[in-house]
Amino acid sequence: MRWERVGVHGGGGPGKRWGHTCNSVFGGKLLYVFGGYGKDNRHSNKVHVFDTVNRMWSEPVMKGALPTPRDSHSCTNIGDNLFVFGGTNGREPLNDLHILDTSSNTWISPSLRGDCPNPREGHSAALIGKRLFIFGGCGKYDDTEIYYDDVYVLNTETFVWKCIVPSGTPPCKRESHSCSSWNNKIIIIGGEDTSSFYLSDVHILDTDTLVWCKLNTTGQNLPPRAGHTTIAFGKNLFVFGGFANDQSLFNDVYVLDVASGTWTEVMPTGEGPSARFSVAGDCLDPHLGGALVFIGGCDNNLQPLEDMYYLYTGLVREAERDERRIEKLSLRKQLKLKCQEQQALASPYDNALVGFENNAYVHHQLPLNYTQPSRQNIYLNEYQTPLGKKTFQAKVTKSFPDGYTIETVIDGKPLRGVLFSNKPRPEQTPCNDSIRIRNTGSGETGNEKPNNDHNSDREITRPTETNVNNFQQADVSGGKSIRNEAPVRDVTAEMKSPSPSNASPAQEIHDASKSSVVPDVNLESSRASDPVDCGTRISKENASAINES
Repeated sequence: MRWERVGVHGGGGPGKRWGHTCNSVFGGKLLYVFGGYGKDNRHSNKVHVFDTVNRMWSEPVMKGALPTPRDSHSCTNIGDNLFVFGGTNGREPLNDLHILDTSSNTWISPSLRGDCPNPREGHSAALIGKRLFIFGGCGKYDDTEIYYDDVYVLNTETFVWKCIVPSGTPPCKRESHSCSSWNNKIIIIGGEDTSSFYLSDVHILDTDTLVWCKLNTTGQNLPPRAGHTTIAFGKNLFVFGGFANDQSLFNDVYVLDVASGTWTEVMPTGEGPSARFSVAGDCLDPHLGGALVFIGGCDNNLQPLEDMYYLYTGLVREAERDERRIEKLSLRKQLKLKCQEQQALASPYDNALVGFENNAYVHHQLPLNYTQPSRQNIYLNEYQTPLGKKTFQAKVTKSFPDGYTIETVIDGKPLRGVLFSNKPRPEQTPCNDSIRIRNTGSGETGNEKPNNDHNSDREITRPTETNVNNFQQADVSGGKSIRNEAPVRDVTAEMKSPSPSNASPAQEIHDASKSSVVPDVNLESSRASDPVDCGTRISKENASAINES
């Protein structure tokens, strides 16, 4: 880690001040400094903007009603907006809320509802999701200071305040502490209590369960202090400056790893800031990766300061660390990742066949232009193609002269159905021809020859195909039927599907005990010698529904 004193081009800026706030916006490209006390020994309500790219200050013209000049307030980033709450105007504490829209440099004073916090200064604020949490601080009652340990939450979408009472052991009443957020948790560090003792304890509020707990820390523990500044960078909290019991000031840097509860004192290289308190700071990541900024503050002579420093931590966010780790993978692991990427770019047809060459099932998908009116998504074994298409398998369990019986599983229920063909095909038919059911009403098929082996008016060929290439659902709303005269057994389920308005007439297959609705099927012939114990793989958007009757 190293310090850098930031040189400014063209001068300007907020000047000497303490008790102000500093917030980075637009990925750390701009810094908004608001309020504070110092210049001309007055409180300020001006806004100064530092361009971290060109290192120049500006004072934009602000629109809307300006907040009251103040110091010791809180200012929290919520998107491109800055939520300013509380503070003091030098005479009394405040509890008003103002929003600065940085995209238009406009101040907004929203209409608030609910239980508003009492006026206070030296409190802390942290954002979790869309909720702004306010904790602690110091107020007045009949000119007597009052310290708080309460928690208020502002819904930043509805602008409703609510006072919450978390369970567990809360931190003692305090002010001039710091507050940070990490993983839906709020971390309170140090501060000054009602007896003017300075603290170094760490308390965590889990905002999901609303439970307080004290963090038992290890390592090089932080010396007690108040008026310090804490800047969060992932799970690491950087604490700089502050004051202690003997009125001495700090310019040290401590880092708390919240995940492990370990404190570490770091010694950055370079010339750093002098000892101070009430300094403003924020994180400039990702514009200046892992860099923190500290502006102004108050020295041990109670004089405001105006200098600005960058602290280059040398850290990267977790996502960036993962990307750099990939660069250091072995060649074998890099090759594996490359293969996975190539498979993800492959066609769904190719992916359906990968890993199944030695399987008894042969998987094919429907043509891309096929549409199926089914409302259900059918799949077996939940095989997921790289492009995210759901598929299922239907296994042929028995063949007979007119077709097959098939089995599948839908929503954990085993289902069986029947596929029939009534178009004559001689055994020597080329393998790329198809056999298709046609609805004839009376069972006649025009020029089809009678089958000598069965009592039927059509020629039936034994369906030995292994690949189901097309699967079309019959309209079950019509009144026509085909009566199957061939001996058909083991027909135990219906295959039903909602039908579009342009579907073909209904087909019904009857046996001695029950009837079943049979879909119109195209079977692409492969080899006459192929086994019939095969399966089909049908994509989710093209699959028809099979429901147990």
